Amino acid sequence: MTTNGYYQTLDENFNTAYELLRNNQNHNELIDMLKNGNIVQKQLAALKLDTLNNEKEAIILLDNLTGQDGKVREAVSLKIAEFMKNSKMRNFFCADKKFSVFLDAIIDINGNICRNIISAITNLKTDKNFYDVFCPELLKRTYNLANIIKDFDFQEGKYKVNKEVFKLYWYLETIYHFAEVSDISEIKKILNITKSINEYTIREKTAKILTTDFKDSDLLKIKELLKNDTNYYVRRF
Repeated sequence: MTTNGYYQTLDENFNTAYELLRNNQNHNELIDMLKNGNIVQKQLAALKLDTLNNEKEAIILLDNLTGQDGKVREAVSLKIAEFMKNSKMRNFFCADKKFSVFLDAIIDINGNICRNIISAITNLKTDKNFYDVFCPELLKRTYNLANIIKDFDFQEGKYKVNKEVFKLYWYLETIYHFAEVSDISEIKKILNITKSINEYTIREKTAKILTTDFKDSDLLKIKELLKNDTNYYVRRF
């Protein structure tokens, strides 16, 4: 794209955003924009949406949580976190059991999206239908990734290393919130790896998970081990 073309696109996006903000769209128009709109329309439609009426609308919103421009994904994640606080709308997101969308969103390249979605799904901690499906897949993905990362050479500082560590960081943060409803034997397998990974943020998340009131002797040993970690942020837990 030429420089002139770039600035022309910026102008067009600004004008579109201005018109959308200036005008009031009804609920159905906002849903249609989410389904068929461009980046600006989808972003503003998500932010202006104040309710969901059924499962179909929730799925349309979820469909914009991944595979979209970052501005759209962040706006959608923010709105999902808001809607999940409402018990009626919360159920809409579980109807189609599209939980893999959440598993992808909690490791988005944008940390704000990760935080928003983790905050959103913590409202489902008491929903057995959710965590019976979500948690085993979360633990499986985390274990597989930890197994790969444990052999990384962190001195290289390559993009791939940082990217995969970023994903593991957010997977572990999610496990912390669901530890009480997850399979302790699978958690143990994961933490036996992550306790020794040569990246303090991973050991820090490991220590955070161990603040859960586990009675397992092996996990308690890992907890004691990390209390003597070389890094303060790990020891503080």
